[in-house]
Amino acid sequence: MQVYISIDMEGVGGIATMDQVVRGGHGYPRSQRLMTAEANAAIEGAFEAGADSVLINDSHGTMDNLLHDELDPRARLIFGSPKLDCMAEGIAAEHDVAMFLGYHAAAGSPGVLAHTYSSHFYEVRLNGRPVSEAEVNALQAAAVGVPVGLLTGDDVICGVAEKAFPGVRTVAVKVAHGHTAADSLSPAEARRLIREAAAETVRGAGELAPLPMPETLELEIDMPSTPAAEMGAQIPGVRRIADKTLAATFATPREVLGCVTICYHLAAEAMISRMALFGRR
Repeated sequence: MQVYISIDMEGVGGIATMDQVVRGGHGYPRSQRLMTAEANAAIEGAFEAGADSVLINDSHGTMDNLLHDELDPRARLIFGSPKLDCMAEGIAAEHDVAMFLGYHAAAGSPGVLAHTYSSHFYEVRLNGRPVSEAEVNALQAAAVGVPVGLLTGDDVICGVAEKAFPGVRTVAVKVAHGHTAADSLSPAEARRLIREAAAETVRGAGELAPLPMPETLELEIDMPSTPAAEMGAQIPGVRRIADKTLAATFATPREVLGCVTICYHLAAEAMISRMALFGRR
């Protein structure tokens, strides 16, 4: 039994503010410890239930957040950015089940720190429907035949997962009270529930099925500014369908993730340039 884990930070118990999830914030070091501890809870549960291996992908921001020397040594870790498959880096047909930990709701949703890949994207849509990171990453898992068996995060993204992923287990470690406010379980209780759910997921992995794969994937991204959209439209195959909206049609989730990653960096650069101008006197 081989387990794949993708872990984000915004959906970890005890985390709700920007200061906690951005490197340099006073709360960020504590968030690293909370994130690492939830990873360890899932790893422990997976091995307790008979997993032979666990591969974990650090999927938040610069993707080098987990504290390596505190991570369960039985797991292997992928970290660093950018990565071809972004938050789904490393998932392969050899994996029997995927777990998405610390996930959050989509841009425009009421969840804690909700966004879709970039806090600068106003919305990301696939085939005309707004999507979360979990849904896009689940398609990449499905492309290699891997089902999503566990998702943890706030109540909003857990509700999305329960509708989108047949048979998935969820652990709502907090209830959203706003974009940067939450009612959270204690870290110890969150870890206990995650460990138990991970074990149950591994035991029941054989009953899960990957998501069905659409024939085509029509991606739309609402960029943060006109210049960002202008630059994005230079990507081969990408169309600018509105002042700030880019669109492209892809055959695979990997192509979608590649385009999202490039647009992520274009959006960030555009916003950094704009903020520099705002600071002038």
